[in-house]
Amino acid sequence: MRRLFPVTEETAAQDPTGAPDGAARTAAGGPAGPAAAVDREWSLAELAAAYAYPDPAPGTAPRPWLRANMVSSLDGAAQHDGHSKPLSSAADMRIFGTLRALADVVLVGAETVRQEGYRPARVRAEFAGARAAAGQGPVPAIAIVTASLDLDLTLPLFTSPLVPTLILTGAAAAPDRVAAAEKAGARVLAAGEGTGVEPARAVEALAGLGYTRLLTEGGPRLLGQLIAAEVLDELCLTVSPTLTAGGAQRIAGGPAVAVPHRFALASLLEEDGFLFGSYRRP
Repeated sequence: MRRLFPVTEETAAQDPTGAPDGAARTAAGGPAGPAAAVDREWSLAELAAAYAYPDPAPGTAPRPWLRANMVSSLDGAAQHDGHSKPLSSAADMRIFGTLRALADVVLVGAETVRQEGYRPARVRAEFAGARAAAGQGPVPAIAIVTASLDLDLTLPLFTSPLVPTLILTGAAAAPDRVAAAEKAGARVLAAGEGTGVEPARAVEALAGLGYTRLLTEGGPRLLGQLIAAEVLDELCLTVSPTLTAGGAQRIAGGPAVAVPHRFALASLLEEDGFLFGSYRRP
């Protein structure tokens, strides 16, 4: 893996590709010359540093920071045959695991839970010390966004998580389904006045539990709602060097926003033709 675009001037000075501070860079932002060809497996510590959540301003409390992690083919597909795994790679999964290890909570739509066979987050020994030092639990909680609460409560996500699974729904959700979810061990939070979830209310509800490092893994419908509500701070996007054609969803669905939201490139990594970009709200 090599860095094509530095996170900051400081991280550029410590570029893991081996380029010295001040080295010439290509038009893409990567180091020019022999160092540009250096391609090696980054350590998890290096990935964690590259994807660290922003520090709060001095003297201020942490505010919620919501990042999304998605994968797309070259022709814009977010899935192949209903799943994202065919578009992924070993490096993509390392970054996937790192982003989870940095987060307090993983926000995911109910349809993605059903399609991708979601399981509880697992303990990563490599990140245990860093999570403890940051005041985090052993794993991020999984928070499911659902209006209907149509969930299989016998899944490990509910029967054997290390921390209780959260369910975000509307205040008018069916009481019997809320009761069933709570009986299964989930914690149900109201994040909307009707049956649906309001994205800003969801962020507020999670922040109220002390979860300020937020990660969403979609799916496209949920990501579209978060974009439309203007609560997304960062998009971590893997561009897979694959072409799928067909009618697969894009990474974000739903109605178009009135004016396109412009994000700024914060970091760009490459391995084996896969591009791993981080884009932040200016």
